[in-house]
Amino acid sequence: MIYRFRVILDNDTEEDVFRDLELRKTDTLEDLHNIITQAFGFDGTEMASFYKSDDEWNQGEEFSLFDLSDGQEAVSLMNETVLDTIVNSENTKLIYVYDFFNMWTFFVELGEIASEVEGVDYPNLMFVHGQIPAEVPERNFEAEDDFDDFNEFEDDMDLEDYDDLDFDENWN
Repeated sequence: MIYRFRVILDNDTEEDVFRDLELRKTDTLEDLHNIITQAFGFDGTEMASFYKSDDEWNQGEEFSLFDLSDGQEAVSLMNETVLDTIVNSENTKLIYVYDFFNMWTFFVELGEIASEVEGVDYPNLMFVHGQIPAEVPERNFEAEDDFDDFNEFEDDMDLEDYDDLDFDENWN
């Protein structure tokens, strides 16, 4: 069987940048890493990781390109992780981060599981949309809620009633 993925660059620009890729379900995450780097024009020499993700794109378990743990903890490696062991019709999303200094971040989603087509070499780049920018898209880390009107000193306490707080009785 073939897994068809859409790999989308996480950016805040008006133009979407994505690639549609096909791999065998028995290929590894390292194979997926290699075709992503080639499809987006990276040289593939930088550190990278995949992360399991849920439907809200929350980052889960890491699958690293190299083991940098010095034996301190167990590390899941890309070359040891077969696609169908972590991606299937129930778990379709991964986050891919390439080059930890620049943090190129991609959303990887399984779009379809299909039959292999005779004569097609896999992995296969199916479709290209948009050009990757020359520099990493800037991240804007802002809270979703509007905190402009927040005042930490506004509450129901009357400062004139300070003497009635009875600290001596309730002090731990």
